[in-house]
Amino acid sequence: MIVNFSFFLLLFVSVFVSSADSKATISISPNALNRSGDSVVIQWSGVDSPSDLDWLGLYSPPESPNDHFIGYKFLNESSTWKDGFGSISLPLTNLRSNYTFRIFRWSESEIDPKHKDHDQNPLPGTKHLLAESEQLTFGSGVGMPEQIHLSFTNMVNTMRVMFVAGDGEERFVRYGESKDLLGNSAAARGMRYEREHMCDSPANSTIGWRDPGWIFDTVMKNLNDGVRYYYQVGSDSKGWSEIHSYIARDVTAEETVAFMFGDMGCATPYTTFIRTQDESISTVKWILRDIEALGDKPAMISHIGDISYARGYSWVWDEFFAQVEPIASTVPYHVCIGNHEYDFSTQPWKPDWAASIYGNDGGGECGVPYSLKFNMPGNSSEYTGMKAPPTRNLYYSYDMGTVHFVYISTETNFLKGGSQYEFIKRDLESVDRKKTPFVVVQGHRPMYTTSNEVRDTMIRQKMVEHLEPLFVKNNVTLALWGHVHRYERFCPISNNTCGTQWQGNPVHLVIGMAGQDWQPIWQPRPNHPDLPIFPQPEQSMYRTGEFGYTRLVANKEKLTVSFVGNHDGEVHDTVEMLASGVVISGSKESTKIPNLKTVPASATLMGKSESNALWYAKGAGLMVVGVLLGFIIGFFTRGKKSSSGNRWIPVKNEET
Repeated sequence: MIVNFSFFLLLFVSVFVSSADSKATISISPNALNRSGDSVVIQWSGVDSPSDLDWLGLYSPPESPNDHFIGYKFLNESSTWKDGFGSISLPLTNLRSNYTFRIFRWSESEIDPKHKDHDQNPLPGTKHLLAESEQLTFGSGVGMPEQIHLSFTNMVNTMRVMFVAGDGEERFVRYGESKDLLGNSAAARGMRYEREHMCDSPANSTIGWRDPGWIFDTVMKNLNDGVRYYYQVGSDSKGWSEIHSYIARDVTAEETVAFMFGDMGCATPYTTFIRTQDESISTVKWILRDIEALGDKPAMISHIGDISYARGYSWVWDEFFAQVEPIASTVPYHVCIGNHEYDFSTQPWKPDWAASIYGNDGGGECGVPYSLKFNMPGNSSEYTGMKAPPTRNLYYSYDMGTVHFVYISTETNFLKGGSQYEFIKRDLESVDRKKTPFVVVQGHRPMYTTSNEVRDTMIRQKMVEHLEPLFVKNNVTLALWGHVHRYERFCPISNNTCGTQWQGNPVHLVIGMAGQDWQPIWQPRPNHPDLPIFPQPEQSMYRTGEFGYTRLVANKEKLTVSFVGNHDGEVHDTVEMLASGVVISGSKESTKIPNLKTVPASATLMGKSESNALWYAKGAGLMVVGVLLGFIIGFFTRGKKSSSGNRWIPVKNEET
């Protein structure tokens, strides 16, 4: 009896312990996805005494250590989590390796104040693993081409297409003027970068590094100006992408359309080690609306630095390209380098005055993903001094219709005597103003801003000293900058002084408002440094903390830039630059692309043209209000309106 009792007691304890250890379960459906953006449903049950800190980790590749997750979600996002079961649906990006999902128990007593993400939030603990799912695969989709994006080349009648696949087997592009007859083809060159090419952590660490796949690059040639072409990329053995289309560049076109912004980043359906940019979803949505409304008119996109904000976590680049593919596969997607693509502690050019400016904002990438995932016109490059290949896509230019576009690097040497300075000088001096009456220069860090970016003070001074004389002498029409995550428009300006025309006084716009949500304060009033009072300087004609993008429309007589806000997809600010040199501010109607349908304009939005008398009356009223209430704090929008005759009216309006 004693033996039998001991046996049953041992069996009971064994079953109890086994049950306790395996109580939580997790399952996925489906267990195979076809392409990026497809969703998986993760279900769990049996979570005993659930805590609001219990979390779900995403892992790829599946053998990753517990603390090397791609991202995580708290189980309390499911409405039934308190009952110990629930489900979460997640769209996933093809990282060319399988995924698994793990559930962990985490308590407040286990929060490690030294284990934080980029925003100083504690990262979840991995001590108590409750359950792990089976593997999810993308199957044959691993070899399928994704992350498709277009760009111009040095040749007018061509279009470059780049994409990513899971292996280096030969791929092609096939294209033609009919969707049913893609009679032309070109082989794509495959290339890749390795972990050893990264210059610092997290990019070269086991946490930040993931296999980037193979990057393919090819060119479609002998295109007819302004004609719609259809194309797809891939191979018979590995599969073909869906058919995309674009309008070939027409340098003789009478109209130019571009969508321009900086600092967009991307959104992820999970929390990860760094901050991601939810507002980027709206930016892409509204630009796609505008592109579709254009019909058969060509256009292009300019993203002027701080592209993905991967900061060394390589899968964020995959998330970025998956997000922008709907627009980047349809119109050329052009970029210039920003601090979050490049800056590293040992970068070759770091003069003494810039020691505190150029830090480690690139997360150890030192420009490598940026240089290989994009291939812009020109042949500019800069050696890194590391194992990394030279950084490219630094400065270049091209014509599109009536506009000459120039891209520059604010992260590498731009001073007089350097190769970039000489390029800018030669390029601006060689512009045919009869062919392209307007010149637009773009770079990442701004030459002018009224934000309180104290760290960049010296670089702005150097830009005014070295670059502005070139802009002024060669009559640059418009200068666009990012880096500051706001929209701000300046008067025609040189040497910090407003002029009357853009000839000799380029109009400057800061357009870093496409997604990144960290915003500095405006410059405080000098004689009240301890008070939150942020007066708008006379040079600043309009500024706002609203997210969005700019839309450029130009013909031979006029170049118009409008700021489109993300909250409603409507125009909130406008500036017109006439070929004669006249600058007109504030006309909302002039920014509309012909046949572009948008949601109805709100009656409360500023920007409609009104009579001089009405503007003066409004100005007087607002000045009285200003005397009574003081300056509106900096996070509110201020704008200035103009009357006919191109006179700047010093009136500040709050946008509602």
